[in-house]
Amino acid sequence: MLTKKQYELITFIDHRLRKSGVSPSFDEMRDALDLKSKSGIHRLITGLEERGFIRRLPHRARALEIIKLPDNLNKKIDKFSANVIKADFTHGNNTTIPSHDTTEIPFLGKIAAGLPMEAVNDLTTYISIPSNMSGLSQRYALEVSGDSMVDAGIYDGDTVVIEKCDTAENGTIIVALIDDNEATLKRIRKKGDVIALEPENSSYKTQIFGPDRVQVQGKLVGLFRTYN
Repeated sequence: MLTKKQYELITFIDHRLRKSGVSPSFDEMRDALDLKSKSGIHRLITGLEERGFIRRLPHRARALEIIKLPDNLNKKIDKFSANVIKADFTHGNNTTIPSHDTTEIPFLGKIAAGLPMEAVNDLTTYISIPSNMSGLSQRYALEVSGDSMVDAGIYDGDTVVIEKCDTAENGTIIVALIDDNEATLKRIRKKGDVIALEPENSSYKTQIFGPDRVQVQGKLVGLFRTYN
C-alpha cells in the first residue's frame, strides 16, 4: 500500500519516462510534488525501492527504472519499458541491458571539461540511449571530467552524447582534439585563422590556437545525469 505522496511520485516518474525516456531530476520531482526539500524525495524513492516499485541503476544517467506500477496504473506498464542509460562501464565489457526504443552507441571514456586531458578511445564499451536521440549521423558518448562548462549546465560526471563531425559553427559546444593528443569539451569561436576554445566558467581562461592545432571531433547533442 503506497502513501499518497509515493503514488504521486511514481505516477510522475512513469509519465516522464513515457514522454521523454529520461527520468526527472530530484528538483523536478520536488517541484511536482510541492515539497520544500529534496530530502523528502530521497525518502519517497527509498520507500518505493523497498516496496519493489522502482530500481536505481548505478550508472551515470538519470537512472530510475520502474519495475511495477500500482494496480490502477499497471495497465500502462505493458505498453512501455523505461528508456534509461543502461551499461557496464567496466573497461573491456560491452554488456548492456537492452530496453525498448533504445539505440546503442559507443562509450569512449572521459572528456575534460577543464584542462585538456589525453584523449581516450575505447570501442569495447557501449551504452543505450533513447532512439529519438540517436539521429541519422554517427554518435558516441563521453563522461565529463571537470567543471569548466558548468555555466552551460554541464557538470563533472555527466554523460554527454556527441554527434560526430569535423566542422562546427561559432558558439557550438564541441569535442576538440588539440595537437592530435589531448581532448577537451569547449565552445568554439573562429576568427580568421585563430581558433578560441571558450570555457563556461569564469575560473577558466579561453584558450587560443592556430588552425593546424585543433580538430573538431564532434558537437554536443545530448546529456544525461545521475542524481544521488
